[in-house]
Amino acid sequence: MQVTEKSNEGLKRGYQIVVAAADIDSKVQTRLSEVGQKARIPGFRPGKIPMAILKQRFGSSVMAEVLEGTVRDSSAKLLEERGLRPAGQPKIEITSFDDGKDLEYDLSVELLPDITVMDLSSLKLERLKAEVTDADLEKALGRLASAHKAYEPVANERAAKSGELAVIDFEGRLNGEAFDGGAATDFELELGSNSLIPGFEEQVIGHKAGDKFDVNVTFPEDYTVKKLASKDVVFSCEFKELRERVETKVDDDLAKAAGLEGLDALKNAVREQMSREYAQTSRGKLKRDLLDKLEAGHELEAPEGMLEAEFESIWAQIEEAKKKGQLDAEDAAKDEDELKAQYRKIAGRRVRLGLVLSAIGEANDISVSQEELNRAMMEEARKYPGEEQKVIDFFRSNPQARAGLQAPVFEDKVVDFIVEMAQVSDTEVTAEILLKPMDEEGEADADKPKKTAKKKASKTKAKKSGS
Repeated sequence: MQVTEKSNEGLKRGYQIVVAAADIDSKVQTRLSEVGQKARIPGFRPGKIPMAILKQRFGSSVMAEVLEGTVRDSSAKLLEERGLRPAGQPKIEITSFDDGKDLEYDLSVELLPDITVMDLSSLKLERLKAEVTDADLEKALGRLASAHKAYEPVANERAAKSGELAVIDFEGRLNGEAFDGGAATDFELELGSNSLIPGFEEQVIGHKAGDKFDVNVTFPEDYTVKKLASKDVVFSCEFKELRERVETKVDDDLAKAAGLEGLDALKNAVREQMSREYAQTSRGKLKRDLLDKLEAGHELEAPEGMLEAEFESIWAQIEEAKKKGQLDAEDAAKDEDELKAQYRKIAGRRVRLGLVLSAIGEANDISVSQEELNRAMMEEARKYPGEEQKVIDFFRSNPQARAGLQAPVFEDKVVDFIVEMAQVSDTEVTAEILLKPMDEEGEADADKPKKTAKKKASKTKAKKSGS
């Protein structure tokens, strides 16, 4: 084949490839002969069919097959001979071909940048560490007690207030007829929780135990039961008991409510959980420090195609957050152009850091074993009780999903390797300092899609990651 370089700008390359007509014809003849060994045509035995008939019957399909194979093989040969490392799938455009004529096509490709990895042993990192103090533990137990709501019956008859628990019976009627799911006995309703149809709880507040009354509500337009959507319904209610919130004590009863034997077991469980949280936060901040220093230590151009794909992935989640009203006030106040520029910057950081981490992993033979991948699949499957096997089967049959699962495992292994190589100093701090969000400490927030979008956008692939 004949190769002519047409463009060479930054990471982009363009070539014209010409494959001689004789080479195409030879491949077609060979392939037709192979087809003729198995083809069945009335009047001819397999292997004895004349070439002219084979060409007439199978010529067009064989030609398409040969052209596809020739383009695939010749483009792969070009990349290999020139030592080119494509950042994505090369773009192919056939510019000229007729039967008996040379095949001419253009190939355009974007390359991965050459990366010279910095001296990892020169990295100086700070690892913040905090112990779970008795005071920290007491605060955590206090929060746990506050979250565990307890109620006691009100001694004297009085009107119910928001925040209290009303024990009621009710039966709903639509056009005078009871409907399925519209009745309950001894229903414990936390007033002000907005757990029932809008307007229901407000009409219970002000009543007292022993009252019988009607509640008139209109079901929402988007109510899941279609026959009730937008309908006016009357609920006949009986107020049976009023209970008021009481302080939950940190004692054996609280422990038993949490499924533990006693207070000592609860304290141990909470302390262990807090220790894990501190360790995870410590690692997260150490990793952020590491990534910031890796970015500063490697100047490289992000391939445009990879950058655009990463940006589109992030932006799709930002759009989803917008639709759900889950974008934070800071981002919501920005116009679209400003927001896109912000997240394009995030995408660029992720791609560049992903390339650096990939280069470090490749240079040091870091990979993800099948055992590690199986472990990651099991951990993911445990998030869906009762459907574990379906989740595992999904990953086994979906290479793209498997790659997405493998990516964070690979990234963690590379990060662990770099930490071992780097100069890491441990600094003892209070829990308050350790747990303070990174953006409040004045650190870069280039990896911080907001709220719902943050969680999804941060699940990046290893070769594109940076968060």
